[in-house]
Amino acid sequence: MRFACSLPLLIAPLLGACAGQPGITTGASPAPVTVGIVAINDFHGALEPPRTSVVVGDGKGGVMQVPAGGSAYLASAIDSLRARYPNHLTVSAGDMIGATQLASSLFLDEPAIGVMNRVGVDFNAVGNHEFDRGRDELKRKQDGGCQQHTALKPCRLERFTGAKFRFLAGNSVEANGKTLFPATAIRSFGSGRARVKVGLIGLTLKETADLASREGLKGVHFTDEADTVNALIPRLKAQGAAAIVLLIHQGGYTKADAGTSPDPGTCPNLTGGIRPILDRLDPAVDVVVSGHTHWSYVCDYGAYNPARPFLLTSAGVLGQLVTDITLEIDPNTRRVVTKRARNVIVQSEGYSTRIGRVEPKEQFARFTPRADIAAYVGRYVDASKAEIQRPAGTLAGEVKRPGGDASSGGGTLGNLIADAQLAATRSAGAQIAFMNPFGIRSPHTLAPAADGALTFGQLYAVQPFTNGLVTQSLSGAELKAVLEEGLDENQPKQQLSPSAGFAWSYDLSRPAGDRVVAMTLDGKPIDPAATYRVTVNSFLANGGDSFAGLARQRFAAIAPVTDLEALEAWLKVSPARAVPADDRVSEVKR
Repeated sequence: MRFACSLPLLIAPLLGACAGQPGITTGASPAPVTVGIVAINDFHGALEPPRTSVVVGDGKGGVMQVPAGGSAYLASAIDSLRARYPNHLTVSAGDMIGATQLASSLFLDEPAIGVMNRVGVDFNAVGNHEFDRGRDELKRKQDGGCQQHTALKPCRLERFTGAKFRFLAGNSVEANGKTLFPATAIRSFGSGRARVKVGLIGLTLKETADLASREGLKGVHFTDEADTVNALIPRLKAQGAAAIVLLIHQGGYTKADAGTSPDPGTCPNLTGGIRPILDRLDPAVDVVVSGHTHWSYVCDYGAYNPARPFLLTSAGVLGQLVTDITLEIDPNTRRVVTKRARNVIVQSEGYSTRIGRVEPKEQFARFTPRADIAAYVGRYVDASKAEIQRPAGTLAGEVKRPGGDASSGGGTLGNLIADAQLAATRSAGAQIAFMNPFGIRSPHTLAPAADGALTFGQLYAVQPFTNGLVTQSLSGAELKAVLEEGLDENQPKQQLSPSAGFAWSYDLSRPAGDRVVAMTLDGKPIDPAATYRVTVNSFLANGGDSFAGLARQRFAAIAPVTDLEALEAWLKVSPARAVPADDRVSEVKR
């Protein structure tokens, strides 16, 4: 599901990967046409600077933090890159909306679309989070209008006119066999004999059905990524496309020693869901702009598979980086003769943390925030301030999900959320509640003020989906099977965070399906034949995050409150709510 938003240790590649093929030219042939592509991914409605950093090597064996992000700064960075190219495209690889800052989410992400209209985005591949509020609301984001599809009222500050750019959704297929949005697009550059065309394909990961509410999808299903792309390429070639650019909301991870700057052409230790897709893609693809994992990289994929020398890029998360891609296209042979890319840090204003200031770094470009976008965002921020700053409970200390995106557990924050959901559903007979760690968003921490006070904005930041709560009956054997699903080989592993009184342990050295080695409730072993009342959020109850065992919903009861309302109610106590212990899930080490 919602892969978390806190930045891992990103070693941002600031130089480019080159992977070119010589074209066949004659003296009479026109010169290659240069096309610039400015790419982002996983913007997640980061209207304001997110007060997090891109971490890069300092050239001395250590690292430094560079403050980055904020839509007004992003717009300025994109403007500066586009100015280098008479021919250019601006693209996004999905999750432009969904899991957004409160100033965007309170207004149904209308301001996030409004920002991207002003930035001048041309195309956005639909990601899994675009479906967070359902298919119909996503259609409204494209088409505009004020029809209400959610509990929140649309068009509260202004009439919403929709995205001026085109959503692409090549593998998001409706019941009638048509794609939800167009699968492809084509753009022409140059004129006469020097005219070239760039074809684009946009799609999301096929697991989106496991990552979004099935109720909201309303019959949309997701086809295999590589099969979809390979079937679309002949269409683009027939339309004269000399270059093929894939915008895909799926990605990978790289790994390098901290404090070093990896060779951006080698993309060290690339793993993740993107790799098996790339190995099956038609080599006619020239560039793959990826996302979803929130990682940053620029890769010559030919180093992994010489038969598929794709230029693979990703610009991290929250608009903190932007990818500058250059294509040189021979109009005579209709082939890309040079392709290169670099990730540029969208350096923004400094900010304070509890351990000191993070200041801008002179080694990187500074961008002046674009005034029109700053003013536009300011209207929405001002309108949301009262709700963001509203008191929402007290907590005796900090709770967090340690490790953020890199962690498969929920930590004390996951346990706190589970406790809140159990308390909210006791009347439905709930004995146990679980929280999925990947549903905990950035900054993965609730840090109260000195007096223990928390604001609604803080609660929303870590739990922005406003899911419902579902309590159902599971046997002890079914309960074990659910926990096993989080430890299998079909998805990134995650250990469901349990409510107080429930504890479980696992051993990853054992075969998949038999890794849960102990489960207790109030100190007593779980009886495989007994029935237990279990609460989860509605995303999990619909089989989200591949927890199919929770989709049965036997004898289910729907709570009258959302998960966020349950958390706020749990924290509105005096004295402040105690920090839960982090001893409910344990791994057996061999």
